[in-house]
Formats: sequence, C-alpha cells, structure tokens
Amino acid sequence: MNVAKSWCSALLAGTLIALVAPALAQPAPKAELRAAEPAPADPKVVFERYTLPNGLEVILAPDKSVPLVAVNLWYHVGSGYEVHGKSGFAHLFEHMVFQGSKHVGDDKHFDVLKKIGADGVNGTTNPDRTNYFEIVPSNQLETGLWLESDRMGYLLEKLTKKSLDNQIEVVRNERRQRYDDVPYGKARFALYAALYPEGHPYRYLTIGKHEDLEAASLDDVKGFFKTWYVPANATLTLVGDFDVTATKQLVEKWFGSFPKSAKPQVVAVPAPAIKSTTITVDDEFAKLRQVTFAWHSPANYGEGDAELAIAANALTREGPGRLFKALVYDRPLAQSVSAGQVGSQFSGSFQVTVTLRGEAKVDEVQQIVAAEIARLGKEPLSEKEIARVIASNESGAIRRLETVIGRAETLQYYNHFLGNPDRISWDLDRYRKTNAEKIRSTVARYLVPDRMVTVITNPKAPTGGK
Repeated sequence: MNVAKSWCSALLAGTLIALVAPALAQPAPKAELRAAEPAPADPKVVFERYTLPNGLEVILAPDKSVPLVAVNLWYHVGSGYEVHGKSGFAHLFEHMVFQGSKHVGDDKHFDVLKKIGADGVNGTTNPDRTNYFEIVPSNQLETGLWLESDRMGYLLEKLTKKSLDNQIEVVRNERRQRYDDVPYGKARFALYAALYPEGHPYRYLTIGKHEDLEAASLDDVKGFFKTWYVPANATLTLVGDFDVTATKQLVEKWFGSFPKSAKPQVVAVPAPAIKSTTITVDDEFAKLRQVTFAWHSPANYGEGDAELAIAANALTREGPGRLFKALVYDRPLAQSVSAGQVGSQFSGSFQVTVTLRGEAKVDEVQQIVAAEIARLGKEPLSEKEIARVIASNESGAIRRLETVIGRAETLQYYNHFLGNPDRISWDLDRYRKTNAEKIRSTVARYLVPDRMVTVITNPKAPTGGK
C-alpha cells in the first residue's frame, strides 16, 4: 500500500489529522537510513485531556468534518484483574451494564440510542480493559453522555438476582457458542492452561469458567462494581463534531456530581517460568488437524514486543512469509499458517498456528516450524522484510484514524497502556528504530525449544447420532 497516498486520502476526506513535520536527519550509511529516519509525516490527533475533581479522566478531540461524535468510555479493568474463583467477572459485568440503570429503565439502553439514530453501539472486554461505545449524531451528544453517566452513577440499585441469573446463562451460552462447541475452541483453553498456572488471571480467557460464572452472587457483582466502576478508574473520550467549551459543561453536568473516588490498586501478575510440553486435544468439531506453538513473551509495549511482532510478520505474511512459503506454497502441508505477538498489560505470548491439509504429517510440520524459528534466531532478517512491516504499520495507523470511533479507540489505547494519548509517532518509531540484529537476539532469547508449549488438535468423530 502506498503510505503517502493513504495520508493524502485521509486529509482529503476531511479527517482531522494534524501532520508532524519530520526532524532533519544527518546523512547516514544506507543500511542505517531506514532505522534512523521517521516517515515523511506521522498522523496526530489533536486532543485535550483533563480530569474532573472526582477522578474521571476526559479526552476531547473535536472534528467538524462530519456531524457525528464517538462516545467512548473505558473502565480500566479486564479479565486480567480478576481474582482466583471469579474468572469471567469482567465480561459478565459488561453484560450486566446493558440491563438498565435507574433513570433509563430495564433493557432500554439500546432503545434510546436507536431512537436518536446512534450507530456502532457495543461493549467489549479483554484482559486489560472494558469499553462501552456508541456513535451519536452531534446534536444528540448530551443523550449519549446521560446514558453513560446513568450507568456509572446509578446502576447499582438496578442490579437484581433475576437479571444476574439471566446474564449468567447468556454468558455461559456465549461460551458454548464461541468456545466450547466450535472447531479448535478446546485447544485455546488447553493452550492457556499450559501457559498459566491455576490462579493466574490469564488462564481461563476472558469468558471465564462455567463453575465460576454459576457461583457468582449478587454481592460479588455489586462488589465488582464498587471497586472498579468508579470515576477514577474510567476514561471518557469524545471524538467528533462538538464545541469544546460547551462539551466540558455537559461532561460536568452529567458526571461532575459523582463523589470523589480512588483508583483501585492493581497488582501485576507475572508469567511463570514454563518447560516444554506437548498437549493433544481430540475435537469433534474440527475437520482438519491443527498445531499451535506458543512461548511466553514481553508484555504490550515491553522491551522486545515490537521485535517479535516483526518476526511474526516475517514468518507468516501471505506470500513472502517464511513459514507461508515452506508450508503452504512450496509444499502442500498446510491449509493456513498464522503467527502473532499477543501482548497484554502484564505479559504476552508469541503464537504460531498451522492448520494442516488432509494427510500432512504433524511431525514434518513441527520440524519445519522449529527449523524456521531457529533460523530466525541465528540469521538476521533482511531490510526488505523489516521494511514491509514498517509500511504495514504506518498504513494501519492511518486507517485506524479515518473514523471517529477509530480515533477514540487509538487515544484510549495509548492512554491506558502508556499514560499518554499522544504516542502514535513513538509507537511507529519502535519499529522504525529497531534493527535486524535486535530482532534476531530477541527471537533467540524468547523462542527457545525448551520453553515452548505445543497443542495438537486431532479431529474426532462425534459420539452418538447418525
């Protein structure tokens, strides 16, 4: 993709993206030029950040190009903050929040937003945060703020045993539909159970255990709300067509009266040391064999995170990727191959997944993957391989900023992980300023055979029936 063209297109479309002038660089040897020079101009969202007396953090990014506003509220709690025996609580509570608050009424949240023409209404949970968002017409911004404030300040008294029991069953059905009764769902649980011990919050994925969900009490849920859903643990981001002065008054009107709160203390849970292990899973929903290889890796934005992301791209990028060529193109061994550096706030994992073709041999695939990983830790990548990732990151940064909700999420993301919403250039520089030797040494440090988890999924004929 032509990055320069992408940036021009974004500007012509009316996206409010300011461009940062590049710093002047001294001439350097050709091999170092890529690493030393920033792109011609990095995207930058103009914003203002401030904090209400009660602790609520607010980020405002006005943009008059379209008559819309993204209302995006992050609570800084996810499944990675859960205690043992309470897995799935962050996601369960996300469901509870949509059940109705004091002044909105039972199950009326979506109805109100639909009537005002809102779009993109949802909430999501991951290990690091829970977010709620909607895109509203600019003349309905106050309605969006009222809805979110009512959930923050007046949800507790609307939480009932009946609504809790209902949502527990909804979430358990979601687990069945998305994890238990789908191809390779069992392998995901097996993988994380091997990577993290009993009691670690990453062990059971965001969806949680059936037993923990069934055991959830109303007091548990109310306690979760009182601890985590407080103004000091939330960030409200607004992006779009609004007047800053008037919007500050609206934010104060709907959120300013909530009592002052303290941000909960978060205890980081590091990844434990693991030894090489192989797990076999029989899966009645899978049609093809699949093998996943995984290692513990740096946390999101940690030292080595960018280097492993580049390595993942070099391995499995469709076309030039080393494993793609070896397993899909050169030999008909794999239906697909993917890799990723999956970073979360406390730790990460590097994963390679290969879905095999019909009669391909698992041990042959394992040997090829092991050989390519070993080569990556011994021989530096070419400048061309690294440049592909840099170009992809830069074009991806532009695409994320083309919508009001994309800009809101970008600001929230950097703010949460890095404490500063204005980190786009810094993030891109992580890739531009690394080098082949650092990538090689990072791979050699983390992707070692004696600390690798292997999960092999074999198709299994379903029992019973015809």
